Amino acid sequence: MIMAGGSGQRLWPLSRKAHPKQLLPIVGGRSLLAMAWDRLDGLIPATDRLVCSAENYRDAITTALAGVARENYLGEPMGRDTLNAVALTAEILARRNPHSIFAVLTSDHIIEPAENFRKRLAEGFKVVEADPRRFVTFAITPTYAATAYGYVERGTAIAGFDNAFEATRFVEKPERERAEQYLASGKFGWNSGMFIFSAQHFMRAVQQFHPANFAAIREIADAWETPKQREVLERVYPTLPKISIDYAIMEPASKQDGTHDFKVCVLPMSLQWLDIGSYPSYAQVLEADADGNRSNAHWTNVASSGCLVLSDDPTHVIATVGCQDLVIVHTKDATLVCPLSMSEKVKEAAERAPSSVR
Repeated sequence: MIMAGGSGQRLWPLSRKAHPKQLLPIVGGRSLLAMAWDRLDGLIPATDRLVCSAENYRDAITTALAGVARENYLGEPMGRDTLNAVALTAEILARRNPHSIFAVLTSDHIIEPAENFRKRLAEGFKVVEADPRRFVTFAITPTYAATAYGYVERGTAIAGFDNAFEATRFVEKPERERAEQYLASGKFGWNSGMFIFSAQHFMRAVQQFHPANFAAIREIADAWETPKQREVLERVYPTLPKISIDYAIMEPASKQDGTHDFKVCVLPMSLQWLDIGSYPSYAQVLEADADGNRSNAHWTNVASSGCLVLSDDPTHVIATVGCQDLVIVHTKDATLVCPLSMSEKVKEAAERAPSSVR
């Protein structure tokens, strides 16, 4: 199941509620969602791939991904964080096949080489097939002491599998000093937000750790593919308590305190991984000139350096003179100019913008 529900406000004004970042042609004219879909070729048949996203993205996504079957598009009436998206998927799959094992994948990352990704994904399926009580998470081998990502610590190796370990703890975005300690230890990886679960055992965990979410998801699933589906979904889903899957399931399940029989496992992934969540990360997919500028626009530059200049109109000319370390984004109805160092504030700008351009 590919999660594709984010609105991408940190990439506003390119990304909009009606046309979010996962559908933008960011890399060589291809969207991040299309790349996530294509990465599964040769491992997961198209008929076994699901997409969970906003209901109002249904037409755009099913047009972009012609292989998505109608019954495999899970449309949320509104976002209620990752626990609920995954729980809805798990409950529907468990009812289709009680022995379902499924991966939860992201739609906003660049992951290369795809062949290495598929090998690790296949190994993760084997880990859960051998013991459905196992919850697998994938950890990206860190290349620097990042403070913008969560971390997973690996413990004892799991016998019989290629580079699989027990997960000992999850740590949210650490301070610089602690991140450097994690990097030096060699035991931590960046939390990728990708998982593999047995559908039935995942729902057991939801029932134990978050019974209110469990009961509501069950009510929705009881009406699924019946004439009442839309009414029940639109009435119940917005009431679900919002919580991420990491806080809701992975952290409590990783604590071996005798209250459950779940086993959280981590599989390191040593590959190129880029989370396209902001303009500085977007800049990394574009080639830099001698002065550190990056652009996809019709751009004229005099004595500028370290700038990111973007446009969705190849005929519109952008000119800069003596600018340093700016983000400049032109669209037909909104323009953004901000220091690269303040790019995290773009989300706030998007929220303050008139509703017609959000």
